[in-house]
Amino acid sequence: MHTVLLVLLILVSLALIAVVLLQSGKSAGLSGAISGGAEQLFGKTKARGIDLILHRTTIVLAVLFFILTLLVIKF
Repeated sequence: MHTVLLVLLILVSLALIAVVLLQSGKSAGLSGAISGGAEQLFGKTKARGIDLILHRTTIVLAVLFFILTLLVIKF
């Protein structure tokens, strides 16, 4: 059981890394890093197309990652 959970955790981790790296950057440079959070939080731009799919996939994989991590710790 522990081995199966560990293999699933590794696969989900690799998929999560790949999906995060595939997402396009919203801002560039240091000024974008400072003001990008407020723009992301209060901005009116919505993700469309592939960005929306990658965003939702990231959320699903992150939830799976945390659940699998808790299960690996428990077992």
